[in-house]
Amino acid sequence: MPRFSIIVPSHGVAGRLSQALDSVLTQSFGDFELIPVCRTPDCPAADVAAARAARDTRVAPVHSPPEAGLSGARNTGARAATGTYLLFLDGDDTLAPGALTALDARLARTGEVDVLYFEHERTPWWEGEPANPAAPLLAGAPDGAFAPDAAPRLTGVQLPAWSAAYRRVFLAEHGLAFPDGHFTDVGFGGRVAAAAGRMAVLRSVVVRHLVRRQGSRLNQQGAHHADLLDQAELVLTEAAALQLSDARREALFEQVFAAVLKTAAHPRRLPSRRTGPGKGSPRRAFFRRASALYAAHRPVGFRPPGGSLGVQHRLLARGAYAMFRALRGANRAVTAARGAVPYPRGLRTRLLYRVQLRRPLDENLVVYCAYWGRGYACNPAAIHAKARELAPHLRSVFLVEAGQERTLPPGVEHAVLGSRRSWEVLARAKYLVNNANFAEGVVKRPGSVHLQTQHGTPLKKMGVDQSAYPVVAAATGSFGKLLGRVDRWDFNLSSNRHSTQMWERAFPGSYEHLEYGYPRNDVYCTATAADVARVRAELGVPEGATAVLYAPTHRDWETGFDAGGLDLEAFCEAAGEDVVVLLRAHYFYDRGGARGRTGRVIDVTGHRSSEDVCLAADALVTDYSSIMFDYANLDRPIVVYADDWEVYRETRGVYFDLLAEPPGPVARTPEELARVFRDGAYAGAESSARRAAFRERFCEFDDGRAAERVVRRVLLGEPPEAIAPVTPLAERAPAPAATPLVRSQ
Repeated sequence: MPRFSIIVPSHGVAGRLSQALDSVLTQSFGDFELIPVCRTPDCPAADVAAARAARDTRVAPVHSPPEAGLSGARNTGARAATGTYLLFLDGDDTLAPGALTALDARLARTGEVDVLYFEHERTPWWEGEPANPAAPLLAGAPDGAFAPDAAPRLTGVQLPAWSAAYRRVFLAEHGLAFPDGHFTDVGFGGRVAAAAGRMAVLRSVVVRHLVRRQGSRLNQQGAHHADLLDQAELVLTEAAALQLSDARREALFEQVFAAVLKTAAHPRRLPSRRTGPGKGSPRRAFFRRASALYAAHRPVGFRPPGGSLGVQHRLLARGAYAMFRALRGANRAVTAARGAVPYPRGLRTRLLYRVQLRRPLDENLVVYCAYWGRGYACNPAAIHAKARELAPHLRSVFLVEAGQERTLPPGVEHAVLGSRRSWEVLARAKYLVNNANFAEGVVKRPGSVHLQTQHGTPLKKMGVDQSAYPVVAAATGSFGKLLGRVDRWDFNLSSNRHSTQMWERAFPGSYEHLEYGYPRNDVYCTATAADVARVRAELGVPEGATAVLYAPTHRDWETGFDAGGLDLEAFCEAAGEDVVVLLRAHYFYDRGGARGRTGRVIDVTGHRSSEDVCLAADALVTDYSSIMFDYANLDRPIVVYADDWEVYRETRGVYFDLLAEPPGPVARTPEELARVFRDGAYAGAESSARRAAFRERFCEFDDGRAAERVVRRVLLGEPPEAIAPVTPLAERAPAPAATPLVRSQ
C-alpha cells in the first residue's frame, strides 16, 4: 500500500497537465501512486497521462466522462486509489519540491490523523507575487495532532480540496465523497472537517496553484451559483446531525454564509433576469433561498461579524432584498464603468467605426484575413473556398494590404486594410476569420464569431511563452495587448493534439478548441498526379529532376534572409546530377517576389501558395520551420538541417527536442546534408520509420476534410456531434510525388 495516492483530474487543462504530473514524479519521496483522471481514453490529456504511465509504473490513469464534472473525476480517482492518504491536484497545479517528504515527516510526528491541512501558494499566471491564503487559517492551530474542538475555526470550508491530505479509510467509513454540482470543495471540505476526529496542520507550502488568466469558472455569471446553496445546505444539515460544539457550529455557519454573501453581493455573478422558462429574477431567488437557509440553520446566540459584512448578514436574516440590492448598487456602478473600448486611429475612422458598430450585425457577412493582409493564402483562403461551395448564402470579404489585390483569385470580393470599407465590414460582420490577428482596434461585438485558424504547428515558443526570451519578447510587443486579442477568439483551430496543448498554454483564453486539422493541408490528400505535374511545370522544375524544397525559418536575431550557410548550387552538385532546389524563404522575406531560376536553384519565395510548392517537391530540407509538419502529410522524405540548433533553442525557445524526435535524418553541416542525398539515406528505411512516428503525432487531423468541418461547425453552426469524424492516417492517400525515390539499402 503506497503512502500517498495523488489524484489529478485533467479538467480541461491538458496543456499544463504534463507539468502537474512531472512535479509529482520528480519528488524525492517515491512511495506514492499517481492517478491522472482523463475525460476519455482518446482525449489530449489521456495522451499526456499515457506517456507518463509508459515510463513509470506508479502512474495509473483512469477515465471519468465529461458530464460527471470535477466531482465525478475526483471520486473516480478516489475509488481507484489504494494509498493511505489521498491528495488532490488540479491539472494545472504542481507539487512544491520536497512536498511529499515534508508530508511524510509531518505524519510520522503526528501519527494517524483523519485530515492534514497544509499551506498552498496561489501563483499569478503572469506577473505578481504568490499569495499564501491558508497560512492565517492554520496559524492558530495546535502544533501536534488535535481534536477539532481545539481549532473550531478550521472548518474546511475556506480551504480548497487540494490543500489537505485525507486518510482514505476515514473517507470510506464516513461515506465522504465530492458532492455533485459546482462549489464541490465547499460541500466536501465542510463535511470532512465536521466528521473528522483527529486533525493536524503542516505550516509549509505543498501545492502551487496556478491562478488562471480567465479566473475561476465558478466566478462567471450563470445559474450554477444556485449549487452553492445546495452545498451550504448539505454541510449545515450534516453538521447539525453531528451535534458539533457551539464554537464549531458558529464558525461553520459564519464561513459558509461569507461565501454565500460574496456571491449574492457580486453584481455580475447572478443574472438580473431569467433567460429560460419561468419568471422572476435569479438574484432575488438566490437571496430568498439563502435567507431561508440562514433562518433554518442560524445557531442560537449567533452574533454577526462587524462592518459591511455584518450589515449583509442582518439584511439576509430579515429577508430585506430591496435594501440588499441598494447596498449592492455601488458595486454594480463600479463594474459597469470598467474598461474603455479601443478604437482605430484617426478621428474620421474612429467616428465611422463607432457608427457602424451601432448598426446590426450582418448575419451573412464573413471577413477573412491572412498573414496581416499579405494576400489570399493559408487556412483563411481554404475556408473561404469551401464556404463558397457549402454556404453560398454567405457573403465573403477578404482583407488585403494595398498592392496585394492582384493575388486574389477571380471573383473574390476584397477590401484594403485600413480603408473606410475595411472598417465597415469589420464592424458589421457576423464572422471574422484570421490566421494571425485583426487590428488592435477591432471590437469583439456580442453575437459575432471570431475564428483563429493559426498558421503552423508550434515547435518554437509562442504567445506568452515567449516572455522568457528577451529577443523574441522585444519583437512581440505588449503581451497584454496580445491577450486582449486572444479574448476576441471564439474558436481556435488545431491540426494535432500537441498544438492544442501548446495553444492552451501560449494563448490562455476561453475559446473552444477545434481539433479539425488545417484546411490549407486538405490539398495534400485531394491533389492528383496531374496537379503535381502542373505545379512543377509552373515553377520550372525540369522533367525527371528530383526537386528538393529548402525552406528555412526566420531567426529572431537576424534582420535579413540567410540560407543557413548553405551554398545551394554546391549542394546540388554534391547531392546528385538530377537534384534541383526550390528555395522558399520565410514569408517575412517575400516582398521582392519570385527571383526566378539561377543555375539549379529555383527561387519560389514569392509564389503565392506554399501548398503548391510542397506538392512540387520530392523531398523537404528545413531547419525548424513549421512547414515540416504540413509537408509530413505528403509522406515524402524530410531532412532536418540543424546547423545552429543550440543557438535557436536557447534564443527562441522550443516545445520539444526536434533532434531527438525528427521526421527524418538530421544534418549539422553542409557536407552531412549532401551525403544523405547522395547515398539515398534521406529516403531510406530509418528515414521512413522516423517519418511514420512523426506523422502519427503531428498529422493527426489533416485528412483532407478540415475545411468542410470548419465551415459546418463555425459558419453553418452545426453541432459538434454532427461533424464528420477524422479519417484514420492509415486510410489516407496523399498526393503522389513526381519522382520515384531512390532508397538506400
